[in-house]
Amino acid sequence: QMRLVESGGGLVQAGGSLRLSCTASGSGSISNFNLLGWYRQAPGKPRESVASITDGGFTVYIDSVKGRFTISRDNAKNTVYLGMDNLKPEDTAVYICAAKSRSSRMYDYWGQGTQVTVSS
Repeated sequence: QMRLVESGGGLVQAGGSLRLSCTASGSGSISNFNLLGWYRQAPGKPRESVASITDGGFTVYIDSVKGRFTISRDNAKNTVYLGMDNLKPEDTAVYICAAKSRSSRMYDYWGQGTQVTVSS
């Protein structure tokens, strides 16, 4: 059974940077997924999609992070990354990675999440 494990979260001051990693472990490779994404959920707010990347490298971002966040994938390392620069207090949330199998119509694997806290 494949698992997604996030790391790299933490506490940072506004304007700072973090890089989140999400590594697939167990029986599977992220090369089997045609879509990888990062979501976030802040207290009292619905989960929102932050960024996604296809197996062809096409990326999509929500407007609030464009120009500040960068999603990338390294199939050889079985890892998807989210680089976050110029962080703002409103970026504070639990960040969760997700993966969609080629045979699936929606994300079918989810990580447990990593906390990102941005202080003002």
